Amino acid sequence: MRVWYRNIDYITILIWCGLVSIGLIALYSSTHGTASEFLLDSVRRNFNRQMIWSVICAIGIVIALLLPVRFYQNIAYPVYGLSILLLVLALMVGQEVNGAKSWLRIGSVQLQVSEMAKLGTLMAVSMFLSSKRPGAKDLRSSFIMCVIILIPIVLILLQNDAGTALMYMCTIPFLLYWSGISLTHILILVAPALTSYLTIIYLPVAIAFVVIFMVVLFLRKSSTFILLAGLITNIGAIATIKFALSYVLKPHHVARILSFTNPEAPEYRYSVGFHLVQSKAAIGSGGLWGKGFLQGTQTQGAYVPEQTTDFVFSVIGEEFGFIGAILVLLLFGALLIRLVTLGSHIKHPFGNTFMIGVVAFYTAHIFFNIGMTTGILPVIGIPLPFISYGGSALITETAMLACVLNFYMRRDDFSIYGY
Repeated sequence: MRVWYRNIDYITILIWCGLVSIGLIALYSSTHGTASEFLLDSVRRNFNRQMIWSVICAIGIVIALLLPVRFYQNIAYPVYGLSILLLVLALMVGQEVNGAKSWLRIGSVQLQVSEMAKLGTLMAVSMFLSSKRPGAKDLRSSFIMCVIILIPIVLILLQNDAGTALMYMCTIPFLLYWSGISLTHILILVAPALTSYLTIIYLPVAIAFVVIFMVVLFLRKSSTFILLAGLITNIGAIATIKFALSYVLKPHHVARILSFTNPEAPEYRYSVGFHLVQSKAAIGSGGLWGKGFLQGTQTQGAYVPEQTTDFVFSVIGEEFGFIGAILVLLLFGALLIRLVTLGSHIKHPFGNTFMIGVVAFYTAHIFFNIGMTTGILPVIGIPLPFISYGGSALITETAMLACVLNFYMRRDDFSIYGY
């Protein structure tokens, strides 16, 4: 048997240090350069607060590695229950920030419980799936797993935090595939989301996608029921989007959704499209090597809204250029590959299911945040893992990473029965 502390994965820890350091550099530039003259005092303190949260997270990693795996299994359902309770409390007595009522104040500290609930949700899903004997995972188990995830999603949507709710939804296809559900069933679940996205961009493209999707299902020799389900769900997605844009959503919601297709249009450029116009200008002006630390025109002029949080990637793109942006992407890619590699060595379903959930959350955040800042996706308020300012997000993201490191390091301590 391997001695557990000899299994510490220092590569993953170094990647974490690199991403957090890049985030601190970007935060310092956007709060301590010329930009500080245009910022509120509370925003200027973001760098100092993030430094403190980073130290706390580093200490937390050490503590997390010292705990036995049985501890995490025992607290899985209680942590999930506490997460649901906090989400309900936030809905009832929470503070509203940027339109989302997902914050609880404890003394002088504000916690975004919708972020912190990710950990409890992944633990509960992992514990539930690991309780099933090999070969006993079926559609019923997958349905229960989806319900475990949908409960916090509904509460977060009620808090008016659609962006965070979307991140929870993105974990479902990953977990379904990992739990053994057929690829055809997963495609039926995922395709309506892609159809909805394409409907917003250009309806004929969405229709063409549905036709191609149905052809793929037919070539896979799917049953008549599967073909009908695929057709109905995708046509329903198109109809739902069109109905919501015309009759359900408020004008400013519709404008925010549509603006990303042409943010420079006169009706959007100085309103909901302003974020995208300034972000794309910042990233595009960075060139190959960037304008230099504390030298970004858009960054130091504070032209990019939320440049310490959701749009921090624009700071990196402008001041460190294409090379800096690629470095960030390479670090994220290395992290995701490393996590999958570690998870493949964890034979117990609790550990490897938790790993795939963490990879799903990270992937969704990276894809949507960078897509948002570059104008590929609508602005939905998604932080960039380990880089964007935010104590709640940093703690949650680091805690999930520390759990995977612990499960890999102590993989011999799991039950030999695998459930």
